[in-house]
Amino acid sequence: MTYEQKLREITTENDNVVVMTAENRAAIRNLPPRLGKRFIDVGIAEQTMVGVAAGLALRGRIPVIHALATFLTMRAFEFIRTDVGIGNLPVKIVGGVPGFLSDANGPTHQAIEDIALMRGIPHMQVFCPADEEELVAGIDVIVRSPAPTYVRYNASKPAVKHADGFKIGKAETLSNGTNVAILVYGFLLAEAVKAKDILEKHGISVRLINVRMLKPIDEETILRAVAETSFLVTVEDHFQTGGLYSIVAEMLLKRGLKASIHPIALRERWFKPALLNDVLQYEGFTGQQIADTIMNEWDAD
Repeated sequence: MTYEQKLREITTENDNVVVMTAENRAAIRNLPPRLGKRFIDVGIAEQTMVGVAAGLALRGRIPVIHALATFLTMRAFEFIRTDVGIGNLPVKIVGGVPGFLSDANGPTHQAIEDIALMRGIPHMQVFCPADEEELVAGIDVIVRSPAPTYVRYNASKPAVKHADGFKIGKAETLSNGTNVAILVYGFLLAEAVKAKDILEKHGISVRLINVRMLKPIDEETILRAVAETSFLVTVEDHFQTGGLYSIVAEMLLKRGLKASIHPIALRERWFKPALLNDVLQYEGFTGQQIADTIMNEWDAD
């Protein structure tokens, strides 16, 4: 099932769900004739869309809004914070082409600080599915949640078979190794799987965790990984500041714990625009490069 098909199913079952877009219909282009007045395209006006969505939510609707992640989380940030966050309204904010998925676009279109921005808003949940299968499984639960939620849209094909039963705030442990723990979210899970296979061929036992929810985060699973492995690696197509690495560091500091952690993230610069595979290669995010980095850092440690 595709995201669009799932959203159509959700809107069929719940008349209160309204689908909105700021002229970004790629993932929902077949819904307008099905939804009629419950489909609203405001044009290139992300701030207006968020304000309208907040108003609809105050009247009992559940708006699922769509726009490019970079404009939705930055141009409309104040509106999300003030109109949605302060009121704790059930608006579902779906950001298109986040992170490296905006591959050929330059810095103005790169959403690589979106998680830092969204998780900083009280009440806001943050969901970063690994692929479309996980997106479909999660969006049903997300729509039924009373909390506002930011979703990194991802229509990638699955690299793993996911366990049944998506739960908000619950990570997915894909292997239970004891040497190195790889914490990852979004489409980079596919590269982390490749890295895991390479590492295991070198005799390194890997615990692979698909974090998927950055807020609320699965502290229990991550703290178990800290206790049961000797080296943690966070992998994310996001600035190092404010993303998963920061979240894990905050978690450990709060508890007075120490751990050996290596972040694989973007540091102090935007990524070089190119086709996605070339971006991964250039920036050092292929499975082989992740594995090489881990082996070098683990040996050094």
